[in-house]
Amino acid sequence: MSVLHVLQGQEPYYRIEEIRGVDPLGADEACEKLRVMNADGDVSGMVTALRELLPATDVLDDFSTVENLAAMRDLGIFLGSIKRHGTEPLDAVPEALPVLRALGRRTGMVPRDTVHHYTAWNPVGARQRMYTGDPMEACLQDAVRMVFPSLCASLDACSELATLEPHDSRFSSCLDRLAGLVQAMVDSIDFTIANVSPVFFARVLRPYFEEITLDGREYLGPAAAQVPLWLVDLTLWQSDRSTGQYESFLTESVPYSLPAWRTFHARYRGRPSAVGKLSFAISWEEADRLPPTLRASAVALARVLRILKTFRARHIRIAREAYSDEVRLYDYGSGGAPVELLRSVLDLTRENETLVRRSTEGER
Repeated sequence: MSVLHVLQGQEPYYRIEEIRGVDPLGADEACEKLRVMNADGDVSGMVTALRELLPATDVLDDFSTVENLAAMRDLGIFLGSIKRHGTEPLDAVPEALPVLRALGRRTGMVPRDTVHHYTAWNPVGARQRMYTGDPMEACLQDAVRMVFPSLCASLDACSELATLEPHDSRFSSCLDRLAGLVQAMVDSIDFTIANVSPVFFARVLRPYFEEITLDGREYLGPAAAQVPLWLVDLTLWQSDRSTGQYESFLTESVPYSLPAWRTFHARYRGRPSAVGKLSFAISWEEADRLPPTLRASAVALARVLRILKTFRARHIRIAREAYSDEVRLYDYGSGGAPVELLRSVLDLTRENETLVRRSTEGER
């Protein structure tokens, strides 16, 4: 099923307004009070609230997938809050374990909240679930919300691109469409730079995204790194031009994404990328006589890679500020990766953009 159909409501994960609108656990009041509990470090109050919100597992039988997603959203913000103040949440509330297992199983996702729960599926306005209530936290949530529709639509573009060859005129048309979608990532990072202080993120918000232990396994908090820009990377260059470090990061990150996105990764991992296919096609041509269709494909591919390069350069700038020696509380980002990985992926993106760009200039 295409993402366009999904966005029209055929899959519950994309029924964003419905998920935001429901409150299956009656958690609105508790979530509003959570901000004060966090400010006061009231772990006892958080533990009591989490325990009171837990539904009986048989009650979940009557929940729709939309309600299950909202329930995980609301339990999850208490999990992160309790852990932020130094207590392992399932040690304090062990009766939450069967509920989290059931919610993960019923939604086809990991058994805790993810970036989707914290941002796209989070109500806006008076019912917004937040750890702190600070306007900068709201802006960070908005920055992720604004890219969710574009990333959903990019799955269709990437799926189509993966089936095309550079000599096909649809190859460049598909890349042009993808460029417009990826531009949303640049707009998002610019919005973040303008509205969220790296110091606020590093010292105030980052501690809420710590991993929790469940069934002997650690699960990361709702990290922005879970926003799957890797879907685009995979199709453009990563599937056959990656590094072991990035592969390891993806192995850790993919489970936190939506089921259809995990399926996409499994289907196209290891297949020829757009850069790989273009390089092979151009190797058979004379350097200064590229067919117009092939040249158009190269120009369009270089443009998308340039947009990705721009995003990553700005992202690494704010990451360096947030994780500088003077500011940081953690050595690793909330997605589990060091800043050095961001530099590595930026370098790989730049190398692939340069390779494609030079192919149109006869510099092979």
